[in-house]
Amino acid sequence: MAGIAPHNDLRVGTSNRQILKIAMPISLALLVPQINFVANTIFLGGLGELELGAAGITGVYYLVFALVGNGLNSGLQALIARRAGENRRHDIGLLFSQSVWIALLFAAFSILLCYLAAPYFFGAVIQNEAIRKDAIEFSLIRILGLPFLYLFQMCNAMLVGTNNSKYLKYAFFVEAVLNIFLDYALIYGRFGFNAIGFNGAAIASVCAEITGLAIVLGLIHYKKFNRQFSLFSYLKFRPQTAGLIFKQSSPLVLQFVLSVGAWLLFYLLIEKHGPRPLAISNAIRNMFGVFGIFMWAFANTSNAMVSNIIGQGKKELVLYIISKIARLSFSFTLVMCVLINIFPHLVLSIYGQGPDFIADATPVLRIVSIGLLMMSVGTVWLNGVTGTANTKVNLAIELVTIAVYSLYIYLVLHVYHLSLVWAWGSELLYWSLLFLLSYMYLRSGKWKHKVI
Repeated sequence: MAGIAPHNDLRVGTSNRQILKIAMPISLALLVPQINFVANTIFLGGLGELELGAAGITGVYYLVFALVGNGLNSGLQALIARRAGENRRHDIGLLFSQSVWIALLFAAFSILLCYLAAPYFFGAVIQNEAIRKDAIEFSLIRILGLPFLYLFQMCNAMLVGTNNSKYLKYAFFVEAVLNIFLDYALIYGRFGFNAIGFNGAAIASVCAEITGLAIVLGLIHYKKFNRQFSLFSYLKFRPQTAGLIFKQSSPLVLQFVLSVGAWLLFYLLIEKHGPRPLAISNAIRNMFGVFGIFMWAFANTSNAMVSNIIGQGKKELVLYIISKIARLSFSFTLVMCVLINIFPHLVLSIYGQGPDFIADATPVLRIVSIGLLMMSVGTVWLNGVTGTANTKVNLAIELVTIAVYSLYIYLVLHVYHLSLVWAWGSELLYWSLLFLLSYMYLRSGKWKHKVI
């Protein structure tokens, strides 16, 4: 059991090599969308500090919708990994096919909601008229990539859940290169394109998402996963299977929406403090995403491996494997945090905002680096809960944590008007509490009687 399972066996082992075999390709795949976010921010920052701040609000607003797909992805991934642990190959195809229906329905509803709500929402919460106008126009273009993103995430769940995460990097690489090229071309008007400015980043991202989906579907066909798992043999809508996916994923969808909704509240409160704090926070958010890729990779690995091991009937190994993954996650993150604190000026200079911006942002970057260490452990344990299929518990943990987090940032930013360092200190509170609640639940053993 200490080694990696045979190639034709979908069951996983518990060795460090097995963990890294799953996590490293995921980390490379996750690096690419973060590169896209950073590229958008850098190119938009070239238009001015106002545009840099607007990119922060619109980016988080879009994430509210985008992470609905993450919730679907996490729920489906746990289900597929469970069937993989049981070596039930055709059930993987059944789950995947029905997830396509759910993804498209969620995308259609999200697009409709965005078009109806965005003008009123941004009109009500953003004071600066220029930022408000840019935010509305950008969001109405950016949201059109949602169906392609959701379908991509369903493919992602299938590849990770069946221990084939190594193929993700190809689609993400092509997507990243195209996104960066189109960002530069459309924002500034290069290579024969007209200069669109702020909205050019939205168009570039939508085109990149369409391309990413096309690449991953091509890989699935090329590697014959569609035949191996009967991925497209059950496209007729099946209410029972679709209901199972929805039941498992909907608490996670709500969890992600609440999480990013709280982050959006954070940005809206920051916006009232002026363009400089907003621009710094957007830069820090990008750094948080880039340096957090290993953590999210290990978190996805925790979800998949826990569910797979339970499917093998080896529940006694669950706490052991989560602890092992958490230690690896912390080790990788510690190296990055040390580098961040040694070279903060180098990290922040890529945004091209001058020495005053770097001086103001450096203390914030340092406090966030501590938050990253806490996140590296907390997110692994939370995704361990996801792997047990007790997704309602995930939601309950998130609700408690978000309530405490929201109260903290409201007091710090709106009541006491404390510094940006205190505001970003909320990450320490958030991830510490998330870890504590997840750890307590998994140690209780109440998850052992869950059957899916």
